[in-house]
Amino acid sequence: MKIAVMAPANRVDEHALDAVPALAAEYGVELVIDPQCWASGGGHTWAGPDQFRADTFLKYANDPSYHAVWFARGGYGSNRLFPLIFPHLEEAARNKAYVGYSDMGFMLGALYAKKIGRPIHGPMPVDINRKQGGRECAARSLAWLTKQDKSALEPGIVGSGRPAAAFNLSILDSLIGTKWLPDLADHDLLIEEVDEHLYRVDRMMFHVANATQLARVASLRLGSVTLPAADGQADFGHSADQIAWDWSKLMKVPYEGRALIGHVASNHVVPFGQVIAKD
Repeated sequence: MKIAVMAPANRVDEHALDAVPALAAEYGVELVIDPQCWASGGGHTWAGPDQFRADTFLKYANDPSYHAVWFARGGYGSNRLFPLIFPHLEEAARNKAYVGYSDMGFMLGALYAKKIGRPIHGPMPVDINRKQGGRECAARSLAWLTKQDKSALEPGIVGSGRPAAAFNLSILDSLIGTKWLPDLADHDLLIEEVDEHLYRVDRMMFHVANATQLARVASLRLGSVTLPAADGQADFGHSADQIAWDWSKLMKVPYEGRALIGHVASNHVVPFGQVIAKD
């Protein structure tokens, strides 16, 4: 299997991917890490200007010799590439997997909305650097891509009988009301958030719960939700679980508890739209 690594949003630190090729080799993967991952320019902390990032994505998406595009990291900026990417995707782009999470939810959601390829919410190469469990975290994406290893999957989606999709809450909040939000009718919806105040989580959940585009999701589950280091919202009065449960009632869908996804080493894989049977 041949997998490309590129960065649609923020650039990667100099040595952040040093250990990834050896891990990929254990799974028999021919890994190609594009130098674009370390590029700069275009403002913010992006891995090069918008057009450069888009051209790099298209280079691998449209190359039939690659089986997957594994997004190097998140950050912000992949949504800026939509008008530069989607008019130029060819048939080869429909036949590969795209893996990432966080800001890459923009890419996964848009690809799913346009029925292009196999979007997968899963750990990214930079996750290998997590202090505890980083190697195991990054390996889950490789295990699923190469072996369809169900132990890499978020456990709750196995045997549910329904398709699922997973998003960072801020990204999902931004997609609502746009043509880039996929149809998630009858899907289990998994959400997570990082470094965010609980009142903002509550505000975004208001938007999710009242979005007509999400009126027919099957269930809601909550992954990791981390607060800012100096969070002043400890007295908000509702935990993340309570927030999700409250708004699920308005959505008239069951809140089915916690999920193993998010900006943590326990992040697991959620292939968009697949119904995963138990063995």
